[in-house]
Amino acid sequence: MPETNRVLIIDDEPDIRELLSMTLSRMNLDCETVGTIAQAHDLLNDGDFDLCLTDMRLPDGNGIELVRHIQEHHPELPVAVITAFGSVDTAVEALKAGAFDFVSKPVQLDELRQLVTAALKLAQQDPRSRRSRYALLGNSRPMRQIRAMIAKLARSQAPVYVRGESGTGKELVARLIHEKSARAEEPFVAVNCGAIPTELMESEFFGHKKGSFTGAIADKPGLFQAAHGGTLFLDEVAELPVEMQVKLLRAIQEKAVRPVGGQSEIPINVRLLSASQVDLADLVQERRFRQDFYYRINVIELRVPSLRERGEDIPELANHFLNRLSLKTASQVALSEEAYQALKNYPFPGNVRELENILERALALCEGDTINVADLALPRRADGSGDLERSAFRLGEEPLETFLERVEKAALSEALGQTGHNKTAAAKLLGMSFRSLRYKLDKFGIE
Repeated sequence: MPETNRVLIIDDEPDIRELLSMTLSRMNLDCETVGTIAQAHDLLNDGDFDLCLTDMRLPDGNGIELVRHIQEHHPELPVAVITAFGSVDTAVEALKAGAFDFVSKPVQLDELRQLVTAALKLAQQDPRSRRSRYALLGNSRPMRQIRAMIAKLARSQAPVYVRGESGTGKELVARLIHEKSARAEEPFVAVNCGAIPTELMESEFFGHKKGSFTGAIADKPGLFQAAHGGTLFLDEVAELPVEMQVKLLRAIQEKAVRPVGGQSEIPINVRLLSASQVDLADLVQERRFRQDFYYRINVIELRVPSLRERGEDIPELANHFLNRLSLKTASQVALSEEAYQALKNYPFPGNVRELENILERALALCEGDTINVADLALPRRADGSGDLERSAFRLGEEPLETFLERVEKAALSEALGQTGHNKTAAAKLLGMSFRSLRYKLDKFGIE
């Protein structure tokens, strides 16, 4: 017979202990119940448990104190807390202290069962098996720290706010948190909040009923329903209108959504991750972002470093991208030492995404099996300081990737115009091979 999972329940109310014990016993769990933190410490020292469930107010202390103790002395043990109804601040404090999740009184048994099931999945995971198909490359100190933080956050249900510049890999970090968590087998739904038209936001997030508005020809589930049981990732969350922030805050707090045109609410079970390249705290100060929503999604903040802060990782990243790109072109190329040095000295305002784009372009431009500095086509510098030439590109006014594409497209179009659309002559005029020209024309959709 498989070994029975053991759960430690701490609550000073006998009726609550009995209700919890009966509910979990029906899930074939072996429950130990106590009424004080001191008794809990004795049991934790003497036996192995797979889950701890504790009330917040206990005769000899606070449940958060127990959460911190378990984090320090039993880090592999998931602990969930029971909070008073409406005590959002207390629940957030418990999550920051390391609690796996929380339930509010009066305890809803279905919600409790979901929490316990998720926590036990986590407890049964072998840390060595928590592998992902995604990889966060680099062995610099910032990357070692962020990987350790991801492993820690994966053991929680707490909302996480991922902050970092454009191109640093915020969505990759969010996917890793999901894939190393107890929700790994459930959906990961990513949405760019800036890409949804304002008038469609409520329908996109909460779904709609047939006939609720013009064009609603059938019932449609929203993003929260699509992510049920898994993780909902709100990318560019700063782009959400204030009115939508209010509605999302209510859905998160109530753990339920009402589709547009619907008469009843639908329970939801999602973990919320969000990201932005701008500092939400600044937007809160400017009253462009609601403070209550900010505190609800930013229980834990995780900052992703820029590529400038981890320049020692550039060779590993460059080799990774070249190997991947070479598989598509069936050609093996390498960077010259001068090219490596040029990349190390470049400020990368577009971060890792820009590095990948530069190498993709260089692979198309190089004639042999070595990528030289000229093939990188890095923006010219005004002097030895490393500043980008301001007359060509101004930081903040336009993403570097967009700027480079605009310049390339203009040069290609001009060359084709001058040569009467003779591609061989255009390639010669631009100083590139016919293969490189054809690659560029296909990439930009130029006929």
